[in-house]
Amino acid sequence: PGPASRPPWAVDPSFAERYAPDKTSTVVSKHSQPATPTPMQNRSSIVQAAQQAPEGPGRTPLCYKCNKVIRGRYLVALGHYYHPEEFTCCQCRKVLDEGGFFEEKGSIFCPKCYDTRYAPSCAKCKKKITGEVMHALKMTWHVQCFTCAACKTPIRNRAFYMEEGQPYCERDYEKMFGTKCRGCDFKIDAGDRFLEALGFSWHDTCFVCAICQTNLEGKTFSSKKDKPLCKSHAFSHV
Repeated sequence: PGPASRPPWAVDPSFAERYAPDKTSTVVSKHSQPATPTPMQNRSSIVQAAQQAPEGPGRTPLCYKCNKVIRGRYLVALGHYYHPEEFTCCQCRKVLDEGGFFEEKGSIFCPKCYDTRYAPSCAKCKKKITGEVMHALKMTWHVQCFTCAACKTPIRNRAFYMEEGQPYCERDYEKMFGTKCRGCDFKIDAGDRFLEALGFSWHDTCFVCAICQTNLEGKTFSSKKDKPLCKSHAFSHV
């Protein structure tokens, strides 16, 4: 198999040294809590529209912005009256007589400026997120940007594994990095402590003397026929 499908101890020359039996065994990292996309606050519930009022007899409201009498057509928004040309976005000064607006902390924004200022940015593409937001690794992502490093499929509501800073779906992680314990022949699952010795992977509790079953993690050992032996049984037949 090519390097992409081989486990790290087969392609990384320093792997065995880093996880030698005299060192602390390592733990496979799995994010058991799925990365869950959440919808942005429903825009239809927060976007507002200024109501246009026609010119009519007896109507002389004061403009909330300039405090002058409005003679002619006016807008009603947020419980106040405005000259149409004075109801504008606080950022770009666009007139908001059409197309809706957002109000935030007493300031009025057009939709574009509101997104620029308040929408979260995607950790991958750096663009603003105005739809579903993926929360993972203490960052925010577009759903389509938070993908498995191998198959490029969005991870969405599934658990994922991290390897060298990259997320992997469970299927690809097992295919690329998964392995079985030499001692019990069961898979080394995420969260299991394991070590490398004699060219194989072992659960930390499975790396024992083949004769007396003494645990050999962090201890000096010998081997015969790929089986570990403690000092007392170094010359025993296996």
